[in-house]
Amino acid sequence: MRAEIICVGTELLLGQIVNTNGAYLAEKLARLGIDLYHLSTVGDNLPRLTALLQQAWQRVDLVLISGGLGPTLDDLTREAVALLAGEELVEDPGARRMIEEYFYRRGLPMPPSNLRQALRPRSAVCLMNPYGTAPGLWLEKDGKMLAALPGVPIEMKNLMEKEVLPRVERARRARAETGDPGTVLVSRVLKAAGIGESAMTEEIQDLLAGQTNPTIAPLAKRGEVWLRLSAKARSEEAAFALIRPVEEEIRSRLAGYIFGTDGEQLEEVVGRILTARGLTLGTAESCTGGLLSHRITGVPGASAYFLAGVVAYANRIKEKALGVEKTLLQEYGAVSPQVARAMAEGMRKYYGVDLALSTTGIAGPGGGTAKKPVGLVYLALAHPEGTVTREERFCWDRTENKIATAQAGLVMLWQYLEGAFSCAQQGNC
Repeated sequence: MRAEIICVGTELLLGQIVNTNGAYLAEKLARLGIDLYHLSTVGDNLPRLTALLQQAWQRVDLVLISGGLGPTLDDLTREAVALLAGEELVEDPGARRMIEEYFYRRGLPMPPSNLRQALRPRSAVCLMNPYGTAPGLWLEKDGKMLAALPGVPIEMKNLMEKEVLPRVERARRARAETGDPGTVLVSRVLKAAGIGESAMTEEIQDLLAGQTNPTIAPLAKRGEVWLRLSAKARSEEAAFALIRPVEEEIRSRLAGYIFGTDGEQLEEVVGRILTARGLTLGTAESCTGGLLSHRITGVPGASAYFLAGVVAYANRIKEKALGVEKTLLQEYGAVSPQVARAMAEGMRKYYGVDLALSTTGIAGPGGGTAKKPVGLVYLALAHPEGTVTREERFCWDRTENKIATAQAGLVMLWQYLEGAFSCAQQGNC
């Protein structure tokens, strides 16, 4: 089965809205093993939308449309689908009741324009939308299928899960009964930290060169590198069986770097380890301004291990809240390994945590010098055996430098917890 996705909306072309719907729909198709060859974006223009629909209808079995089902005159998906089918638009009684009830439940008058949303091509089916006023559309004709979904993500996802996927699955089963069981595509993402993309690919170059099924795709992220392993087979079990030996080989070669899989976040992995070992954590932040503690406390259950965070932006707060000596600040400056160490050790001493992580640096855009340029960051991790410091140099804008620093701090903490380094190895305890 082949599919095509069309996302409708001039706001997408102008960059005013990020097209997350396309990525979501593509992932759903991939899980079903449906080949997706085209993902297009078109503005609110009836001739262009109709032309794109007709082109897609000729070359695929399933067309998914997102957007253009609103009540205003520039919402043109219904009209385009009707032109494609060569049918007139008729009012759907069930859709009209759904829209009227939506406004009644909220105690609001219904604008007459909303009744446009109850229209459908004569042979199409309206997909009832519990989260909004835009019903979806389902059309089957000439052995092909089309689903038109609202552009609002929560509405689109609900209809895709509840209405569209079951219909597609039934079509797949019907094909299987005629002798074509189809395939599924599954993926496993391995997430690594503490290693760059080029260094990682050097370790698995032969695997990348020889890949067939499963395929291996490196993806560079801020402070992380992901490897997506994808396999196609007749069932999920068979596909994962193809992935398993390749995953084991990669884990063996990248031991000490892979921290998680799929949707796992680094702060979640760190939190699990801290909880399992009964360790407590505190943060002492300057340049990250609380971003590090924000990521840590974003994990449910963080109160089991995170005790305190101090944002010590000004030097006098570093002195009073963390016990950093004024002489250190005067001699070395706030952005220095000495002050990063003192901040972490002060957090550990005064707040009674097992592990303390500190950040200090120059986020930019101003404040840099020839010796201490924008993007220079120092981190320190104080632990029962000593304190480790680390220097990083980033080259982005203020926001990205802060994000990168928080990520580097979590990587440093994870590496310590995994025994990836010791004071002796660092040489700066």
